[in-house]
Amino acid sequence: MPSELSPRLAAIVDALPLTPAARLLEIGCGPGAAARAVAARLVSGHIVAVDRSARTVSQAEAGSAREIASGRMSVRCVAAESFVPEPGEGPFDLVFAVRVGALDGRHPEAGRQVLERVAAALAPGGRLFVDGGDPLREISVPPGPPAEPGG
Repeated sequence: MPSELSPRLAAIVDALPLTPAARLLEIGCGPGAAARAVAARLVSGHIVAVDRSARTVSQAEAGSAREIASGRMSVRCVAAESFVPEPGEGPFDLVFAVRVGALDGRHPEAGRQVLERVAAALAPGGRLFVDGGDPLREISVPPGPPAEPGG
């Protein structure tokens, strides 16, 4: 698995307002390249990378063994519109998605469901970013129910 990010993914990761202790959720992680790059920048933070495809989640797990073992990254197979944080995962400071149809307008009903899930998983002041800006754009998330701290 290549360790280098494409210029586009590198620009996206560089644009995220990361802090060493940030808790992040990547929706639609694919084989995990962006999540690995984020994990490399975390010290005490954690990224949860999710994708609906079992095949790409397996690729992400296989290519991210070091990051997973370090405790800075975990990977789950789940559709974004069904996502609920597991104990210890949230609340999230940042959520980001690259080429996710539910968040780029291609699937509006799924997008509404994803925004509800994101709102429920965000920490107060948490932010959602998607590709399509320069290189990211921030999406306003309607307030959801308070996120339960992970156990």
